[in-house]
This record gives sequence, C-alpha cells and structure tokens, in this order.
Amino acid sequence: MVKMVVLLVRKASLDYDEFLTHWEEEHVPLVEELPGVERYVTSHPTEPEKSAYDGVAEVYFEDMAQLGAAFDSDAGKALLADAEEFSDQEAGEVLYMDEETQFVAE
Repeated sequence: MVKMVVLLVRKASLDYDEFLTHWEEEHVPLVEELPGVERYVTSHPTEPEKSAYDGVAEVYFEDMAQLGAAFDSDAGKALLADAEEFSDQEAGEVLYMDEETQFVAE
C-alpha cells in the first residue's frame, strides 16, 4: 500500500471557509473518480490561523504503478487542474509514502 500525502495551502484569494468548501464539495468528488484509488482521508487543523498548512490529504493506492496510472488518466488530469483552483501548488508539499500499520488499539 502506498499513499500520496498532500500538505495543502489555500490560495491567497480564498479565506479558510471558502477553501474548505471547495475542497469538500468540488475536489473530493473528483478524487472518487480516480481509477484504482482505495482510500481518501482528509485532515483539517484545529486552529487554521496558527497552522503552516490548511489541510492534509492522503490518497491510497495498491502501489506506485496504480498511483501513476491514476494521475495519468483524464480523471487525474481533471483533479490536478481543480487543485490549482483552491490551493497554492508551490507553497504545499507532496510526499509519496509506504504505509505500514504498527498496531491498532482495541
């Protein structure tokens, strides 16, 4: 299992609520259209005005080949174009990670 972790910074032209609304109402449905996507998790800062990032997105795939194919698809291109509408692509960061669960508390 691999995941792409995106540290999001909103565009300067948007306030936090506008950013969050676009992310949840416009962007998330586009993520669902990615071929091979297995899971999508978003995290929001509890105090956005004190955070270096406006949100974190984790997109899970079986492997890097699936991830690459997803973003090469028409759905992936549409998703990337939409990301530019509400987030500052140069200020954010993207990490590609192998995920290993160490334990799950019962």
